[in-house]
Amino acid sequence: MSKERIIIMGAAGRDFHNFNTLYRNNARVDVLAFTATQIPNIEGRSYPAALAGELYPKGIPIVAEDDIKDLLTRERVDTAVFAYSDVSYEYVMQRAARVNSLGVDFKLIGNRATMVKSNKPVVAVCAVRTGSGKSQTTRRVSEILRDQGYSVAVVRHPMPYGDLAKQAVQRFSSFEDLDLYDCTIEEREEYEHHLASGNVVFAGVDYDRILKEAEKEADVILWDGGNNDTPFYKPDLWIVVADPHRAGHEIRYYPGETNLYQADVVVINKINTAEKDGIETVMKNIQDRNPQAIVIRAASPITVEGDAAQIRGKRVLCVEDGPTLTHGEMKYGAAVVAARQHGAREIIDPRPFAVGSIRETFAAYPGIGTLLPAMGYGDQQIKDLTETIDATDADIIIVGTPIDLGRVAKFSKPYVRVGYHLEEQGDPNLESVLKERLPKSK
Repeated sequence: MSKERIIIMGAAGRDFHNFNTLYRNNARVDVLAFTATQIPNIEGRSYPAALAGELYPKGIPIVAEDDIKDLLTRERVDTAVFAYSDVSYEYVMQRAARVNSLGVDFKLIGNRATMVKSNKPVVAVCAVRTGSGKSQTTRRVSEILRDQGYSVAVVRHPMPYGDLAKQAVQRFSSFEDLDLYDCTIEEREEYEHHLASGNVVFAGVDYDRILKEAEKEADVILWDGGNNDTPFYKPDLWIVVADPHRAGHEIRYYPGETNLYQADVVVINKINTAEKDGIETVMKNIQDRNPQAIVIRAASPITVEGDAAQIRGKRVLCVEDGPTLTHGEMKYGAAVVAARQHGAREIIDPRPFAVGSIRETFAAYPGIGTLLPAMGYGDQQIKDLTETIDATDADIIIVGTPIDLGRVAKFSKPYVRVGYHLEEQGDPNLESVLKERLPKSK
């Protein structure tokens, strides 16, 4: 029989994992290419032979999704597998229509086939949208687990933006490791806060090998999800974070609703700043789709590091997490909340000052508005970000990203950092749930 000819539509994460678990050693299929989107400059590379396996001695090309029509026609593709996250149902079906119009099957993979089973307990923290609050939730879970006597290894959803073969298995235990692996701003945002909390973080490309390394060091594997993707490891406890600031998105974005259906626990975050109607909408959608889920309400209070009085009466530039503003579609974040709480005179618009790739980001995502996304997928984009910040006429910069942005983007203007953490409100809470589900604490 002839092999099924497949392409995998991705964004340097779920696509590679689906290939590794389903297709790498599958002689019945021929994976012809990966397509790439969402992340700048990840196309034009190859998935290397060292990772692709014996069936692909030349590796597998990675091409821009914009070229998909020519690719499907030229390569006589049978099936296009959709494998990236945090996109609306309309977006998914538009891609399906385009693929189907060329006589090609469009496929979504169920998570059962791609979840790797661990020999250690797995707690997964996922979300219904990017920017819902996975970071502070994962930190809170890790604190509880350590207090209960467990050693914890955090495994982060992939962010392989460099040399894929070198990034197959990565281990981070110090800030120096971030420099060693030449991490982007986006990677630092996901790893640095864990390192500051004392966690060891694993990441990379080959999540079967990563799991084997993490299991050597930990009693519990803590999966820290990316975007609104489902876990790569089979969870013993599946925690999903929902955002009432974007009420209704939990049932309109792929694959966030999958997380909602399968969650053991749903954390409704940011209730301290959300409207009552938004909280009620999220609660109703949870009850309609997963009435057995334990619901935890949580606040996400912010703190300004240093002297918050610097903000009062000033013209401020608010810098927020990049992906949260771009494909996450969040209209404001911690920096804006801090500006309002501490009496900023004006939040200035960075768009007139944007240069290079930052200007291109605003053009691609016009809904961002008067916030600056901390985009930094490479040296040139970090340079563009730095120049944009320094070109603004702000009195002070409010940095709402999870990292000390000034350590990476060497801008000259004064800045304050804003942090945030998770505070569960009442019962049930994460401590009681973890104690019940992981009873053999030391």
